[in-house]
Amino acid sequence: MRIRRPGLQPRATTVTDVAREARVSVASVSRVVNGHANVTAETRARILDAVERLRYVPHTAARSLITKRTHVIGVLLPDLYGGFFSELIRGIDSAARELHLQLLLSCSHGNAEEMRVAIRAMRGRVEGLLILAPQLDVSGLGELDTATPTVFMNSRVEDSASSYSLAIDCYQGAREMVRHLVTCGHRTIAHVAGPHDNFDAFERERGYHDELAASLPEARPIVIRGDFSESSGYAAGRALGAERRRPEAVFAANDGMALGCLAAFDELGLKVPHDIAITGFDDIPLAAFVRPALTTMRVRISELGRNAMNRLAEAIAHPEATHAVTTMLRPDLVVRDSCGAVITRAPATHQQAVNDGGNDETSQRSEPEPRSKRRVSRARRPPRRPPRKPR
Repeated sequence: MRIRRPGLQPRATTVTDVAREARVSVASVSRVVNGHANVTAETRARILDAVERLRYVPHTAARSLITKRTHVIGVLLPDLYGGFFSELIRGIDSAARELHLQLLLSCSHGNAEEMRVAIRAMRGRVEGLLILAPQLDVSGLGELDTATPTVFMNSRVEDSASSYSLAIDCYQGAREMVRHLVTCGHRTIAHVAGPHDNFDAFERERGYHDELAASLPEARPIVIRGDFSESSGYAAGRALGAERRRPEAVFAANDGMALGCLAAFDELGLKVPHDIAITGFDDIPLAAFVRPALTTMRVRISELGRNAMNRLAEAIAHPEATHAVTTMLRPDLVVRDSCGAVITRAPATHQQAVNDGGNDETSQRSEPEPRSKRRVSRARRPPRRPPRKPR
């Protein structure tokens, strides 16, 4: 049996080997590999043939020293678990693929020190950064520099002179959801909130309180703290569903917790929305396929990632034109069966697909049909309950 020792590993093909094989200078090989045009067609063909036969792969680090390009984008996220992050990465990756860029992904777990370590590790390796840090105040990171173009997504960005940010208008989205539940006839509305240190969760909870005070001044806020996971939503659903005077509706701060509530209500024998209504936020793909289908606020998550990637590419290409701008993305109400609205049509197919042939992302919205086109079934209408006095 022959054992290959580490010292006998085959040597990697170098640019010198390609030049010798093609009978040209190293400079000519470098020009062809880096896409320059000042090489004759015959010489280019000979070099490319040698590259193919020798299976030559340019050394990325050495190449970047010459071209000042790595074609790599750093993506820093707080977590990788769940439908939101998979949709976000899908949108980023789709845009990066069209731009012939690669992604270097890291997870901070919501920890500022881990975020700093990741930024230090990526410095010099990436052309730009995409950062999602809803738990952190990015102004205190201290590792960002103006030489690296950066686009923030859903992050607290203040006084950053060279950063562009895209943010979901969670506050207005939450207010719209509470208003919708009130128009459905619900008078006691609970909120399953996200983590206390998460900016998105804070804005959604703030929207819940403000709209409840505006639409139902006599109503008592009911808030149970979760952590955006399905299990925390399940625990909140068990607690709310077991109440002697349970709320008529529950607004969960994200779809994951709403799905957890839905499972808890089913175990308790509660019919949704007849006994209790439930809504979420984000419109992850699964929201349209559970039963009853989940009413939620559509964020168009993959579009958020795609827009951030395209904006970063512009900042890399034209750094002199970069300005500190925050663009707010307004979510849309998607009415399905779980909220108690009287609609009997089939839910629209969820679509957040990325068109590989263009830069536009299409989302098919599930909007309420005009009243004249709805088929109202009184048998399915939730019974109207008299307003209850706050406890």
